Amino acid sequence: MNCRDTLAGMALAVGLIAGTAFAHAQTPTQTPPDNTKVNTRDRAAGAKTADQQSNAKADVDLTQKIRRAIVDDKSLSTYAHNIKVISRDGHVTLKGPVHTAEEKSALEAKATEIAGAGNVSNQISITAKKTKTSTGKGK
Repeated sequence: MNCRDTLAGMALAVGLIAGTAFAHAQTPTQTPPDNTKVNTRDRAAGAKTADQQSNAKADVDLTQKIRRAIVDDKSLSTYAHNIKVISRDGHVTLKGPVHTAEEKSALEAKATEIAGAGNVSNQISITAKKTKTSTGKGK
């Protein structure tokens, strides 16, 4: 390899590094999500969190059946598909945000059908659906 090829290779490498640095500098920063209020609520005494899911076979099976019923319902939003289902000693707690009261009711009905009446605690919250502005960014 001669000196000219070496210089051309070095120039290419410097150009790639500079271009990558420039592209990285142009990447817009995203405001991190703030779920401090949710985290504070979940630290309250007696609050059910996902790590309290029982590993007893009956509870794991119960959670699996409810989760399958939720995910199989394609009319529900992604938010609804992602709610937390926590089972302990046959009692089920549903937690997380959904977009409508109808979804909240549908989720509770599915869990009650599987776990039985009186065995479901519905702690699902309803959050406004984000809409896109003319710039294409969510509100």
